[in-house]
Amino acid sequence: MSNQSKESRFGRVVTAMVTPFDATGAVDYDAAVRLAEYLVANGSDGLVVSGTTGECPTLTHDEKIQLFKIITKAVGNRAKVLAGTGSYNTRETIELSQDAERCSVDGLLVVAPYYNKPSQEGLFQHFTAIANETTTPIVLYNVPSRTITNIEAETCIRLSQHPRIVGTKEASMNMAQVGEIALGAAEGFEIYCGADEVNFPLLALGSVGTISVVSHLIGNDLQKMYAAFYAGDIEAACKIHLRTLALTKAMFSTPSPVPTKTALAMLDILADNHVRLPHVPAQEKERAVIHAALRDYGLLHG
Repeated sequence: MSNQSKESRFGRVVTAMVTPFDATGAVDYDAAVRLAEYLVANGSDGLVVSGTTGECPTLTHDEKIQLFKIITKAVGNRAKVLAGTGSYNTRETIELSQDAERCSVDGLLVVAPYYNKPSQEGLFQHFTAIANETTTPIVLYNVPSRTITNIEAETCIRLSQHPRIVGTKEASMNMAQVGEIALGAAEGFEIYCGADEVNFPLLALGSVGTISVVSHLIGNDLQKMYAAFYAGDIEAACKIHLRTLALTKAMFSTPSPVPTKTALAMLDILADNHVRLPHVPAQEKERAVIHAALRDYGLLHG
């Protein structure tokens, strides 16, 4: 059975970090370091670099490696760093994962292949091939709303037997599936919530933490939720979670990471909110929704 414990390999709150860009569209590496420092000082036990929220499909191989290097150097002594290395190309995923390992990352977050819609056996062999050719712990990433393909519970349980596949980020929103994984996975295999709107419910099913977007803004509050839950104050943990829901909804009111970058700029945590195509900046009505959510949560005044 999956192990629900007070400690986890990568921490309770892991932020899927946005990638700052400058006005020319280039990666702003200095801003990335400043953001990483801010997140670690404000509730993040770990960071995912070049994940979906980091706009990984628009980053080059070299940009990803440079981000892995500088973020690990900046905060690696205080937080866990996971490199987003997954794609729909098994060989390219292996090569990027091996390059990421040379940057001394703590883990690899490997998303299910998207677009080419592999079978469950194809998924099993894809992830096994990556694990066989790397030495760093791997967290699977199941997000069928983006990839179309769902890593089914049986497949996840099979993969949990591999010594280097240590967990899964579950964003399927399928509570029954999460329960099956918790029941059947190898001892020590960790479930991380991959959808902020179900952070609290997944705790009851055995999750050990969250790989979060809204933690850019309220990492300390998420830490309080986990602390309350593990202290046995389930009612307090639930109240904290319920309070986060409106803000979480706003962070996905237009395609992510556009709302999060907009919010970070509104709070002066980032200097600007540049994104790369095919994303575009938030429009006036979208900005109003984000501003209102920040104000209602108490993060922004006026």
